[in-house]
Amino acid sequence: MNFSNKEFLRSHIQSILDFYLPNIKDETGGFFHNFMDDGSVFEPSNRHLVSSCRMVWIFSKAYELYGDEKYLSLAQHGVNYIREKHWDNTRQGYNWTLAENHQPDDQTNHCYGLAFVVLSFSAAAQVGIKGAVQDIETAFSIMEQRLWDESIGLYADEATLDWQEVSTYRGQNANMHSCEAFIAAYEATSHDKYLQRAYQLAKTVSVTLADKSDGLIWEHFTQTLDIDWDFNKDDPKNLYRPWGFQPGHQTEWTKLLLTLHQHKPEAWMIERSESLFNRAMDTAWDEKNGGIYYGFSPKGKICDDDKYFWVQAESFAAAARLFKVTGQECYSVWYDRIWDYAWLHMVDHEYGAWFRVLTADNKKYSEQKSTAGGKCDYHTIGACWDVLRIL
Repeated sequence: MNFSNKEFLRSHIQSILDFYLPNIKDETGGFFHNFMDDGSVFEPSNRHLVSSCRMVWIFSKAYELYGDEKYLSLAQHGVNYIREKHWDNTRQGYNWTLAENHQPDDQTNHCYGLAFVVLSFSAAAQVGIKGAVQDIETAFSIMEQRLWDESIGLYADEATLDWQEVSTYRGQNANMHSCEAFIAAYEATSHDKYLQRAYQLAKTVSVTLADKSDGLIWEHFTQTLDIDWDFNKDDPKNLYRPWGFQPGHQTEWTKLLLTLHQHKPEAWMIERSESLFNRAMDTAWDEKNGGIYYGFSPKGKICDDDKYFWVQAESFAAAARLFKVTGQECYSVWYDRIWDYAWLHMVDHEYGAWFRVLTADNKKYSEQKSTAGGKCDYHTIGACWDVLRIL
């Protein structure tokens, strides 16, 4: 299998879309977020801001790739839902989760969610959806006014529904996705303020903070950017704030730094990208069963040996970008090695799309393929799309 072939990547994206298309659209608004392995829907009322945004991104990119109007229509359908149901004009924020009859369930304001709002509307703007550029500006303004901390160059992670209390927790994950979102916003609008903020976030997280932990990116910090080594130590599988060094986040930053390098090239971006990727693979690649483990401790011991879909996807995209910018054959080898593993174990060749998480020896935990907030194949389609961009 030639995993670098453009037609393979296009057809693989299409195969993932084909898994979701029969049951994805809720005619009463938005998309269904929870799918079993066979494509059937469970918990149909459960909606999550992150998944709603990711589906808009997916269908916008699908329209870019294939030019099929059905994808543009689905992207518009998803945009309408974010504007009408997730957005709360009274408190000027986005509802984190929705439940029965599309009513708000959790209204906590999350930087992570706002980042994906920016990302989704950036994709929508690129396919000409009306008003999307203003939606980018609205979400960015909220982030700047409510969550930005100029003294440390990071966003706070969350605030109460009325914005009156802002958490003292500072995490790299929400800021990483904010960086990703602002690169996309810059690509969609050419407004330099988005690129500058993406650059500042990248420098703060991948240099200033990483230098505090021997060049690797830790997840959790205090309000004054002291490392919190114990945050969620008893919850290493936390969906958005897991304990330990995350190999997938080292490689995701590799991808982001090299994307940023295309727009604002500085030598440190390539140097740090190589270091993050190489150290992640050296520590977390499973030589016995293949694949990349989920997390490792500050002492370099694997603390979570599960295999997550997004870690494999982000890592092969990072390897492709490293090969593109350095020409070093080792990164081409890594690209194929990660793909070989994913093709054998993570891709569902019966029903389509990727399994969400496997055990260390590559067994499924359940028959649930996609969950609200947890997976909708954004990372897998996104990784293939990113490789297509640089081929």
